Amino acid sequence: MEQKVFTAEEEKQMVDSAFKNLLDGYLASNHRKKVEIIEKAYKFACEAHKGIRRRSGEPYILHPIAVATIVSQEIGLGSTSICAALLHDVVEDTDYTAEDIEHQFGPKIASIVVGLTKISGGVFVDQAVKQAENVRKLVLTMSEDIRVMLVKLADRLHNMRTLAAQRPEKQRKIAAETQYIYAPMAHRLGLFPIKTELEDLSFKYEYPEQYAEIEAKLHANKDAQLSNFEEFSAPIRKKLTMMGYTYKLYARTKSVYSIYKKMVKKGIPFEQIYDLLAARIVFEPTTEFSEKDQCWMIYSAITEIYR
Repeated sequence: MEQKVFTAEEEKQMVDSAFKNLLDGYLASNHRKKVEIIEKAYKFACEAHKGIRRRSGEPYILHPIAVATIVSQEIGLGSTSICAALLHDVVEDTDYTAEDIEHQFGPKIASIVVGLTKISGGVFVDQAVKQAENVRKLVLTMSEDIRVMLVKLADRLHNMRTLAAQRPEKQRKIAAETQYIYAPMAHRLGLFPIKTELEDLSFKYEYPEQYAEIEAKLHANKDAQLSNFEEFSAPIRKKLTMMGYTYKLYARTKSVYSIYKKMVKKGIPFEQIYDLLAARIVFEPTTEFSEKDQCWMIYSAITEIYR
């Protein structure tokens, strides 16, 4: 992939906009507003990565900003993790040391950055013993401070979202590693949207033809599926309203990878996958019964409509 060339003004606008988006999201969260230390970490990272570019040609600083944004807005972590995300490549890729980070930002942020540095790079290597050792490092890191693994997942997610800039052989290697290590880790940590996206992106780069075929069929069926869902959900909405609930009922499309897995497991074509959409109900519990009892009451009401 040919590197893009940006003017100094374009780069400044890109970086400023990305950091503003990060800060805006953080300020809209429920976390204590420690803007000063986040701005300090941002300026430190900008200086450390000055002049360095990603393979796409973009300023490198856009990557840590993107990772910090995922950490804040998609995982929901606070200022310590945001700062660690902004600084996560500084020790590995620049002349700054862990001691420099601790001196500037304190032991908590430094320990997360050090943890990330320990598990940096690829997990897959030729020798099985080294591979097992790297997996062991991941597990040990999780037990020391779960935020290290959460920031690492955010880092991997952004790398997967921008994987098109890499060579095909590198894409396949990173995708296989992500499918084997990071998607299951996200699942174990309860980060289901991230797990699903990692699986889909891994599948996209490992099996691009199969991915494109399923995605095209999903898109072609989208209008019909949504129409069926509206028809299916109408009596449920009516029942929930009668029961006095404030709720949201919406459709969730199966991921490309989960459809592929089902096709392989059952040995059937796409056309024989009938549960492409799932219905999800999110409701506000009343005070009259326990939340668990109300879940069963809603479930029971639905089974009266659909056996």
